[in-house]
Amino acid sequence: MKAVVLDRFGGPDELMVRDVSIPSIGDNEVLIQVQYAGIGQWDIFEREGGYDEMLGLHSKFPYILGSEGSGTIYAKGKNVESLAIGDKVYAPGFLNPKGGFYAEFVAIDSNYVSKIPESITLKEASVISGVGLTALRGLEDVLELNKDESIMILGASGGVGHLAVQLAKNMGARVFAIASGEDGVAMLKKLGVCTVVDGNRDDVLSAARKFTPEGYDTALFTAGGELANSIVQCVRKGGRIAYPNGIYPIPETKSDISLTGYNGEPEPEIIKRLNNWISSGKLKVHIDEVFLLEDAYKAHLALINHYVGKLCLKVNDL
Repeated sequence: MKAVVLDRFGGPDELMVRDVSIPSIGDNEVLIQVQYAGIGQWDIFEREGGYDEMLGLHSKFPYILGSEGSGTIYAKGKNVESLAIGDKVYAPGFLNPKGGFYAEFVAIDSNYVSKIPESITLKEASVISGVGLTALRGLEDVLELNKDESIMILGASGGVGHLAVQLAKNMGARVFAIASGEDGVAMLKKLGVCTVVDGNRDDVLSAARKFTPEGYDTALFTAGGELANSIVQCVRKGGRIAYPNGIYPIPETKSDISLTGYNGEPEPEIIKRLNNWISSGKLKVHIDEVFLLEDAYKAHLALINHYVGKLCLKVNDL
């Protein structure tokens, strides 16, 4: 099969398109013929060997990136009963031991694989799981967001952020979204988010205080830095802030506000919850640009530039 591989960890120029062996499957796994692969900010850290070093993985090369994707079930193990050959599916595959989705085929545990709901396309499904799980984990499990609570979401036009604002709105919260750039503001308004400011241009502090003068109950920071540190003061005493691990620098806060970092682990239970949200038709994912598999190098350069929503690789024409 054709795949984008690393022969060593490093910069985007280490990404090479080569023919490698199709992975074998175990009794509880499926082989997916990949059509689209999601591209995430965390792919940079993985490409540079960050996870390998942090988790002591001793990864083998050639190494294939790609923590999420979509396609068609091509083969399945003898214990897999919930999926059939030919099913259109999507899955998260973070640090998948048999290789990621930057390839024409991926072998993955069937517990992580879901049939694609009618509410989204194959392309959209490929990019929604990683950011969707991270957003859902932060809102439901960490912040325990309640109906009618106020929430401030920083980085709202990014991958995790634009899913988080939709989830929070549908949970009945009062959402104040801080986007990046005019295109980010426009995208969120198109998704039905009413109160959006441009963190690059607007007076965010003034707008945030005007929206909720008494202080915010909760906040989700999907970006760090100077702005994150300044808007902490808008969260009320006893308020709750969450951020996905990997956000740097970690926001500075006061002792009377809880600050929790978390991971968006792809466990079967939360995958099912996310799938239910997607099936409801209340979640949409925005894809800013689609790259061919051969252009993975260009896609990784795009990751460090401005974009809104998500980036995507087209792998196969099915």
